[in-house]
Amino acid sequence: MVRHEEWLDTGPVVRPYAVTGGRTQPKGAALELVALVATTRQGIAVARDLPPTMPPEWRDIAHLCQRLQSVAEISALLDLPLGVAQVLVADMAQAGLVSVQRPARPADRPSSALLRKVLDGLQRL
Repeated sequence: MVRHEEWLDTGPVVRPYAVTGGRTQPKGAALELVALVATTRQGIAVARDLPPTMPPEWRDIAHLCQRLQSVAEISALLDLPLGVAQVLVADMAQAGLVSVQRPARPADRPSSALLRKVLDGLQRL
């Protein structure tokens, strides 16, 4: 028999694909895990008074990114699957709610395996 307390810790109630409208990839180019995200002035205003047509996760991202965050950090700190975080951030960037700074050169980027290990470690915190 499952106790009520155990049931509450089973994870998110809304499936990730519902948050992104069924998309698993951003509409444009995929965002790197190390891309840095900052909330714009417009994003701060939206975070204060989120219109009902916008996903509530946008408010969380806008609040979090008032301090510069990487896509991997957003995923870990908001307990969102990485693909969902990438789609939401890309949508917010397209709407002008966040700005995204991408790495300048491929050689400047850490390996994908290292970033996944960092993300796993952050999620365990």
